[in-house]
Amino acid sequence: EGGSRRRSWGLLVTAGIGGTLVALYAVVTPFVTPALRKVCLPFVPATSAQIQNVLKMLESRSGSLVDIGSGDGRVVIAAAKRGFKAVGYELNPWLVWYSRYRAWRDGVHQNTRFYISDLWKVSFSRYMNVVVFGVPQMMPQLEKKLEEELECNARIIACRFPFPCWIPDHTTGEGIDTVWVYDVKHSRGCERK
Repeated sequence: EGGSRRRSWGLLVTAGIGGTLVALYAVVTPFVTPALRKVCLPFVPATSAQIQNVLKMLESRSGSLVDIGSGDGRVVIAAAKRGFKAVGYELNPWLVWYSRYRAWRDGVHQNTRFYISDLWKVSFSRYMNVVVFGVPQMMPQLEKKLEEELECNARIIACRFPFPCWIPDHTTGEGIDTVWVYDVKHSRGCERK
């Protein structure tokens, strides 16, 4: 009877440790794998000043809005509170689920959508306003992708890092809170067409 009890206790401890490790793996993996990609895209939350700078650059704008790399949904939710139909694309499923919860909690879930998706597999052609939280290594490729896909009246707002070839139409903020605004019609020369 003592051996049977020890064996049962050992199985219970093994199952508990195994279950804990599986749960830990499920939670940690979406946060660690971005660092293992060719271009590391870590989750760094937007600051309040950064969100205010983005909203300031959207004041005279309307239409659809997309946040590329939406993280925990702060920009999408703030834009929805200002009347935008806002969408966020994010690779980390935990952040997407948390964003959906925050949008519901803040009462803007009807005007927001969050998708688990790789930005390179999404067409942004239907959006008039694009917010990007990128890293320097991805900006040249993203610049080409957006130039090919967006309409002439689209506006792109880059946070933390500017695009390498485009000249910004507006800049606001300081340090990590700086945002660069690019109107596609100026970068592509649409007004000449």
